[in-house]
Amino acid sequence: MTAPPATPTGPTGPADRPGPAEGFDFVAPFDRSGTGSSKWARAGDPGVIPMGLADMDLPGPPAVARALARRARHRAYGYTVCDPSGRTLVADWYRARHGVEVDPDWVLLLPCGPRTALRVLLETVRPQTAPYPPVLFPAPEWGGFAQLCRAARLPYRELPLPVGPDGYQLPDGPFPGPAAAVLLSSPHNPSGRVWPADGLRALAGRAAEAGALLVSDEVHGDLTHPGHVHPVAVTTVDPAHRNGVVTLNSVGKTFNCSGIPSAFALVPDPALRARFGEALAGYGLWEGGLVEQTVQHAALREGGPWLDALLAHLAAARTRLTDRLGPAVRSAPQASYLLWLDAAALGLPPAAARRALLERCGLEASDGGDFGQAGHGSLRLNYALPGSVLDTVLARLERLGRLDAGPAIRP
Repeated sequence: MTAPPATPTGPTGPADRPGPAEGFDFVAPFDRSGTGSSKWARAGDPGVIPMGLADMDLPGPPAVARALARRARHRAYGYTVCDPSGRTLVADWYRARHGVEVDPDWVLLLPCGPRTALRVLLETVRPQTAPYPPVLFPAPEWGGFAQLCRAARLPYRELPLPVGPDGYQLPDGPFPGPAAAVLLSSPHNPSGRVWPADGLRALAGRAAEAGALLVSDEVHGDLTHPGHVHPVAVTTVDPAHRNGVVTLNSVGKTFNCSGIPSAFALVPDPALRARFGEALAGYGLWEGGLVEQTVQHAALREGGPWLDALLAHLAAARTRLTDRLGPAVRSAPQASYLLWLDAAALGLPPAAARRALLERCGLEASDGGDFGQAGHGSLRLNYALPGSVLDTVLARLERLGRLDAGPAIRP
């Protein structure tokens, strides 16, 4: 399942590509065959490069691999207790990476992925009796929010994101009425937009007025590109609104280990934290977990240098793609590895853009319709690829011809 070797020359060829970061190779193709990769299973035909599912075709941190191998050598894999030092480790990570103070008492260390954590959290805040107020979230937005609301039997409403000169902006103005929760991917999925701190504070204020819990899904927050600052929701909002805010995060996206489900939640409100923990226990989920803690500790303690090298690689890849596709970029990515594109500007039929890109270029993408009504006519590409594979991607995009004229949105 390795992508074909790159052959282009000129401005997209190897001479223009940054070399491997010291100690980490993000250039050579990375073979994921035989690993059961769901991303590559989506590719279908041989030779197709999968760019839809949000995980990386890049080797993860050596520290995580070493920690797993070391723990596997001890051949007892029974029940484990939660290591309380993990809370301090999370707080130390936020201080070192984001320059903010997180109280270790806010931290819940979860042996499940952020999607499961959010599902249980929605049940925790759902009123006891119907009719239930809706859950609100901006759109376009990660399709998992709508799916989880349906599973929790909560109505939901999309709030269209306005577009400004710099790309998407957070919704402004009062909410349409009471709400059970406001959900937000921060940075934004699908566009990679880093929300400004003042916009996040205003959103928390409106959520409080609506009686809603603001849940900030920050699984892409550690992947903020150089030159941008990620606002951690629980430390950014007005202290008067802090108990009405929860941040969800995970080492999964950051360190390319989403196949080992884990998450941590920052829950400043002690009463909500207790209710959330009880609800999780009702599903047989307690803090800790043998493999989860092994991965979390290794990533947060030793993964910083790898992450720095990764971010430099992602920022360079982003620039190469946005320079080529500029007028088609709906909102400039400032974090993660997601590119949100206007299908019509690519010369693709909006109603069948995913199929057309696959047939013309051999590139598999996520359909914009998966991100709500506001996503129709768009495509999401994942550019967390080795440099040599990105060469091939850029060469194949030439088959689309000249893009419609228009200014590029800069990161």
